[in-house]
Amino acid sequence: MRVVGLQGSPRRKGNTSHLLTLCMNEAEKAGALVHTVEVGKHQISPCKEFLLCERKGYCPIDDDMASIYAMLRSADVVLMASPVFFYNLSAQLKALIDRCQVFWGRKYRLKLKDPGAAMRRGAMLSVAATHGKDLFTAADLTARYFFDALDAVYEGNLVYRGIEKAGDMAAHPRVAEEVEAFMARLMAPFTGRKRVLFACRENACRSQMAGAYAQAMAADRLEVLIGGGQPAESVNPEMVAAMAEDGVDMAFRSPKSIDAALREGAPELIVTLGCGENCPFVPGARRIDWALPDPAGKDPEVMRRCRDEIKKKVAELLQEL
Repeated sequence: MRVVGLQGSPRRKGNTSHLLTLCMNEAEKAGALVHTVEVGKHQISPCKEFLLCERKGYCPIDDDMASIYAMLRSADVVLMASPVFFYNLSAQLKALIDRCQVFWGRKYRLKLKDPGAAMRRGAMLSVAATHGKDLFTAADLTARYFFDALDAVYEGNLVYRGIEKAGDMAAHPRVAEEVEAFMARLMAPFTGRKRVLFACRENACRSQMAGAYAQAMAADRLEVLIGGGQPAESVNPEMVAAMAEDGVDMAFRSPKSIDAALREGAPELIVTLGCGENCPFVPGARRIDWALPDPAGKDPEVMRRCRDEIKKKVAELLQEL
């Protein structure tokens, strides 16, 4: 389970940062791998409206957003945190959100479905100096549309008024218990899921497809891990194209090692798809081998048949589980 926090305040150790840190600590206590993105420290150019995001599904601007896209797509929970500036989010966070038109284009223009959408959740954290009734209205509306583009269910916000001076958030009398309750509700859908590892040699093709279908079909029951004994530098483009034909979006994914996958937690089930002796022994884990030949470099029809067979096997596995 992965939680990404977007720290959108230009003050690295201010009230917004304190609130986000409390939430991320609660997520870590619940067993999540957490990563905070200090948005202001990254090179993020504003959107220049090239419109390639809507026509082709990618942004041509060369900056830090490429790595941030990947982090957001891999997250189960995304927390966006910002102070209120002129009744909306900080410019730093808004620039990141504007560049996420890429996700909107892939979802609504290219009609591709992100497998992680089945369980992804999002929430907004915010603080403001004044006490106006509509203080968070614009920021909340922006959050709703951002999480819709990201294919995350928006679970609402945790906001505080009258937070102006340094240390005000830390001194708030109820923040600890309110954060604990907020995060417990946000993390509840992810508890009790069976952890399954899909592994092949390069984690560039077969295990990527199997993991994506398992996420799409049963993310409410399974925490899906993927890895490779000898991970490639990038996923197989023919695999990406074949999955797109089935409406499945494999963008922003990259191979990783089996060891890296296991750092996310010990699986109860390991499904191997060709990694052989490179797959480690995990005590207590049941192991299944799907003897599927590597379709990489072969005719596109071979890749399609492999995709369809993996989809069938995943469905059968879910019936068994």
